[in-house]
Amino acid sequence: MKIALVTDAWHPQVNGVVRTLDTVVGLLRDWGHEILVISPEQFRSIPAPSYPEIRLAFTRASTVGRQIEQFEADAVHLATEGPLCVQARRWCRNNSRSFTTAYHTQFPEYLAKRTKLSPRVFWPYIRWFHQASEAIMVSTESVRNQLRSEKLSHVHHWSRGVDLGNFGPAAPSPTIYEELERPVQLYVGRVSVEKNIEAFLDSNQPGSKVVVGDGPALAALQARYPHAH
Repeated sequence: MKIALVTDAWHPQVNGVVRTLDTVVGLLRDWGHEILVISPEQFRSIPAPSYPEIRLAFTRASTVGRQIEQFEADAVHLATEGPLCVQARRWCRNNSRSFTTAYHTQFPEYLAKRTKLSPRVFWPYIRWFHQASEAIMVSTESVRNQLRSEKLSHVHHWSRGVDLGNFGPAAPSPTIYEELERPVQLYVGRVSVEKNIEAFLDSNQPGSKVVVGDGPALAALQARYPHAH
């Protein structure tokens, strides 16, 4: 099967969406499918306001559509709600091509954190983007229920898994843990405002708190929580 994946999040970005898509693309190729990835580095782009690690690509719907047509895609998946996928959506709609979408990120809440506006301001855009898709892929039941409450009912469960090549009970503990007071409490992910890492660091559970990751909130959290690792 030939699958065209359009995404505003791709390498060299480091985040959960890129990690998920990269893993999925690798598995699909291992299973014999052909995958075309259409991503920001192929086009002129600008850094996202307040988040320069993310590049916003600008191009025409016809340009994206030409790639999909030349690839002779059997299926089109739009992974994100950014400008590149908006152009792909426009081409699909104009050419009566069905497509699927995914809801990876709580965008209304994320944008509310960064703009100080209510999340309700952003939900009309989310509904507009996803309502024309054949299916919206979601990873949890809570997200499925949330989208249904926003009148997006065509949601499908997209399960996740654990890469047993990298994670498993036989893996040795990092040597840094030997010096830490137990129990060790761990956060792994982007260090950014929308992750609400403060709630983790403010908890009064005994033991040690470890944060693994990087992001725009790292310096501020290091200064505010000097006892965290």
